[in-house]
Amino acid sequence: MLFSNLCTHVVLLPVNTARMNNFSVSIRKSKSLPIIIIYYNGKRHRYWNGKAIGIKLKCIDNPSLLKSAFELKLREGWKPKLKKKECKDKPITVIQALNNGLETKVTQRCSERYIKDIKRIILLWKRYESKQYIKNITIDKLKPSHVTKFLVRPNWSAKTQRTVKSTLSPLISDYRPNLFSKVKLKKPNSTLHKPFDNINDILDDIKLFNSKLHLCCLLTYGCLLRPHREIRELTWNDFSDDLKYIHLAGNRNKSGRNRIVPVPSYIRDVLVKRELYHNIFSNQPQPLNKDYFKTLWSRFKRQSNLLEQGQTLYSFRHSGAIEIFKRTGSITKLQKAMGHSSINVSLTYLRGLEIAELKEEDMPIV
Repeated sequence: MLFSNLCTHVVLLPVNTARMNNFSVSIRKSKSLPIIIIYYNGKRHRYWNGKAIGIKLKCIDNPSLLKSAFELKLREGWKPKLKKKECKDKPITVIQALNNGLETKVTQRCSERYIKDIKRIILLWKRYESKQYIKNITIDKLKPSHVTKFLVRPNWSAKTQRTVKSTLSPLISDYRPNLFSKVKLKKPNSTLHKPFDNINDILDDIKLFNSKLHLCCLLTYGCLLRPHREIRELTWNDFSDDLKYIHLAGNRNKSGRNRIVPVPSYIRDVLVKRELYHNIFSNQPQPLNKDYFKTLWSRFKRQSNLLEQGQTLYSFRHSGAIEIFKRTGSITKLQKAMGHSSINVSLTYLRGLEIAELKEEDMPIV
């Protein structure tokens, strides 16, 4: 009945194609079977049956009738629906993941040195991909073996490999959380910074060599600060008005915690306070370059007759730690002075300095 009513309203055209202002309807063949082809506003639509316009009719049963039904619906204002293509998210490349991680760290206002390290790692990874013929490798295809091969290099020590791994891991972990747990690296050998037995003689020798290096060594020994960043970046504003304390914000030291460090009198005696926001070494708003004290120490080491094998700039900090522990017997005080995150870290530190084996339960109770 439906088809007969439809036919009374539809005038069948003598040709297989009907053209209107903005659409055309035709009968074509696909796999030897008839099919309705509609071009609407330049877009092609294919129909095997009348389901789209609410008619239970297959094109193979009566293509002419189905074609006429579509023409009628089009004149009445019906419009073919565009099929939405399911777009699968393409997995991002490792380089994209690294750059995304870099942007996040910049947003989090991480230190300039950390950001610089990330940029260097991204550059090295690009070279690695090119050399290994895995350019634009996607994050889903990244294997632990790829990471291991990137990290294990002849010119990188075991410590450097682990440092680069710890920098690389957070950038990838959002996409591959467990990947780096499968990357196994050789454990680095512990490097002991041999303490000084003749601390006064060494300091006097350094004072004759260079006054800035002498002040750096005094602060490393007397305040137990780290020389290459914490001390090098000190400004007069970090000191209290009477120069008795140094205040370091969490973003200025390795522990990430705010620190207040006493300044011994023998250090205050050599301090001459100047412009509040100037660096104590450069006398300018900008600090000295990051390798300044490393270079000075290398020069002093070459001409010194007092230094022993294994004694470094950090030996002043280690010597200061031993002195505090010997005088106080308190691992808790040592922990606070060193800025360590836990007592266990300080215990490990002392064992590395050839102090007798200690356990936490052996320590004085405060």
